[in-house]
Amino acid sequence: MQNPPGEFYKILGVKISQLDIRQAVSRVFAWVENRQRVYVCVAPAATIVCAQDDPEYKKVVNAAAMVTPDGMPVVWLGRWQGRRVQRVYGPDFMRAVIETGQDQGIRHYFYGGTEQTLRKLTDNIRRDFPRARIAGSWAPEMIKIKEIEKREILDKINAADPDILWIGLGSPKQDFWMAAHRGLLSVPVMAGVGAAFDFLAGVKPQAPRWLQRAGLEWLFRLSCEPRRLGKRYLVGNARFIYFLLRGVLPKFWGKEKHD
Repeated sequence: MQNPPGEFYKILGVKISQLDIRQAVSRVFAWVENRQRVYVCVAPAATIVCAQDDPEYKKVVNAAAMVTPDGMPVVWLGRWQGRRVQRVYGPDFMRAVIETGQDQGIRHYFYGGTEQTLRKLTDNIRRDFPRARIAGSWAPEMIKIKEIEKREILDKINAADPDILWIGLGSPKQDFWMAAHRGLLSVPVMAGVGAAFDFLAGVKPQAPRWLQRAGLEWLFRLSCEPRRLGKRYLVGNARFIYFLLRGVLPKFWGKEKHD
């Protein structure tokens, strides 16, 4: 039985879409076909924690047309609420959309990362999905969170006429970026996919599937980049558990389930 379209559940006030990867891809194509301007966020536990610290960020995420359950803890919490949900992991979601979109002539644009990463990313996509249509790419200068991109760059993206604009700035920057630029770009769908650019370009290693299924991908990434990711995972994971114990678990079968 499929999940009803548009269904979601909440974790600490953050809306998470109740779906699997096939349904997520189908929604994207429907938005493209209808030329409906939307943005898509991916939500690991770090997104939930960040939203507790910043009410504005929570509003940005909750305003997205789809918020995918990107991390296994987010999936498990949905299932414990009785929801039918599977992990929709950013890199897998991006690959699935590109692969399936080959037959529909979907045009992709990539914004984020470095020029080297984008070159490797587009080379790998052309190798793996030879019929995929790449409208363009742009490696932005280091921009501040909530900063508006230069008009000439936005015009460049609009002129390329993509169907999907993939954003690889990392959260929460990419989510604020999509919300701020939604009205400035003609592309139907924007999707913030974090480190998916690095993984699909092959410039950073991905955790083995068994670690991902066990919810331990964070440990693999921490071992690869301890300096950059130490605070995010060690402090962030501890705070996630704290927030759950304080807020979600006592309400699991009460108000939270029905919000």
